[in-house]
Amino acid sequence: MATPTTYRPVRLTAALDTPLSRWLWLVKWILVIPHLVVLAFLWIAFVLVTVVAFFAILFTERYPRPLFDFNLGVLRWSWRVSYYAYGALGTDRYPPFSLRAEPDYPARLDVAYPERLSRGLVLVKWWLLAIPQYLVVGVFSGGWHEGWYGSGLIGLLVLISAVGLAFTGTYHRDLFDLIVGLNRWAIRVAAYAALMTDEYPPFRLDMGGSEPGGDVR
Repeated sequence: MATPTTYRPVRLTAALDTPLSRWLWLVKWILVIPHLVVLAFLWIAFVLVTVVAFFAILFTERYPRPLFDFNLGVLRWSWRVSYYAYGALGTDRYPPFSLRAEPDYPARLDVAYPERLSRGLVLVKWWLLAIPQYLVVGVFSGGWHEGWYGSGLIGLLVLISAVGLAFTGTYHRDLFDLIVGLNRWAIRVAAYAALMTDEYPPFRLDMGGSEPGGDVR
C-alpha cells in the first residue's frame, strides 16, 4: 500500500484506459515486434552510455546531461511498450517511437536530473548495493528485456488480468494497481542501477497509477 513518504527522483505514472479490447492482447506480441527490434539496439547503446557516464561521474561527479536524457528516453520508451504489452496491458493505444516525454500517452516516466552524484557510490551501487533489490525485482519480473517481461509475478498477474478481460470485458482495478506498483519498484531499481540517482530505492510497494506525493522537479 502506498504511504505518504515520497520517492522523488523517479516518477512513474499510468492511467488505465477504458474500454480495452477483450482480444487484442492475444496479438500484441506481434504488434510490438518493431519496437522490440529498435529497443534491442537502444539497450545496447544504453549500456555503453552508462559505462561512459560511470567514468564521467567518477571524475567530475556529474552525469552528462545529453547522456542522461538519452538513457531516460530509453527507459521511457521501454515503459510505454511494456505498459501496452505484457508488462501491464493497460492501454490499447500503440506506443510512439519516441525517446521524448509523451504527456498524452497513458504511461509516463520521469527521473529528476541530479546536479551532483557521489564518486564513491558510483563504484558500488550498481552491483554491491543493488544486490538485494535485484533479488526482489527478479521475483517480480522473472527477467525484463526491452519492455518484455518474463514469467515472474508481473507476468502471472498480467495473464490473470488478460483472462479476466477476455471473459468480463473489464480490467480488475486492484490487479492493475498492484501491477503498476511492481513495475514502479522495478523501474526505480533500473534507474538506480543505471547511475541516474544516488537515492536508494525504497523497499516499499507504492501501488496505483499515481505516484505518492508531488511531481519530480
